[in-house]
Amino acid sequence: MNDKPNRQRAVETLQQLGLKEYESKCFVALSQLPKGTAKEISEISEVPRTRVYDAIRVLETKGLVEVQHSNPKRFRAVSITEAAETLRQEYESRTETLISAIKELEPALSSSEQEVTHEVWALSGVTPIVNRTQQLIDAAADEIIFVIGHEDIVTDPLIDHLRGAQERDISVIIGTTTERLRTQLQEALPEVEVFVSQLEWLDSSPLDSTDETTISRLLLIDRNTILVSSVHETSTGAIESEKAVFGRGFDNGLVVIARRLMATGLGPNADPVKLED
Repeated sequence: MNDKPNRQRAVETLQQLGLKEYESKCFVALSQLPKGTAKEISEISEVPRTRVYDAIRVLETKGLVEVQHSNPKRFRAVSITEAAETLRQEYESRTETLISAIKELEPALSSSEQEVTHEVWALSGVTPIVNRTQQLIDAAADEIIFVIGHEDIVTDPLIDHLRGAQERDISVIIGTTTERLRTQLQEALPEVEVFVSQLEWLDSSPLDSTDETTISRLLLIDRNTILVSSVHETSTGAIESEKAVFGRGFDNGLVVIARRLMATGLGPNADPVKLED
């Protein structure tokens, strides 16, 4: 069995969590051994032996490696569960430090200079778009209208945020592209109005048969903030990538267009005036 892809993925993930390349390679190599010398670690990790000692020293400082003072010295990695918890705590600590540092920065512009009434921004990546969606839902003051165009964006956290909005007496209206998804959401959110949208173009362009882009989210918050995202799918139908545009401002053209489009997509028993008035 070829472990190279898994080894490379583990190394890359450790680097994303803050370790340097040689440190990551040495830890992954030790994870494959009950214990090892610098020579053995070097052979498995392909890290130069002279650099193994520096990497191990850092890993020991971080609590990820134990040292046996024999001749030659031997090393072993802590369990992956313990290592993951250590890295998680360090990652969270760095995140909290970042948040604190950014919040304490003085604004470069005065409040009047920062005020913007019309804005449109682009977002890329599933995680950032998920986070922005949840933030907008949590910030809603009066109304949430959410048309869902792809089943994979319906997750337990999303349901929790929508339920929380409904419990705050926010008006929540949800549109779906299929009856199955409508039933799923209605069961999870029995107090929320859920309908099957009439917006057939969410799945594909009526003018371009080669356009396989799916509109995954149409989110309108308090009639003045809009988030629209689209996804590209893998051959199995799973989301491969997601991009979004985000607009704010009651007179923003993007918001106005979205409100009118969503009004035409309400179910046959729904009242379009809810969106148009």
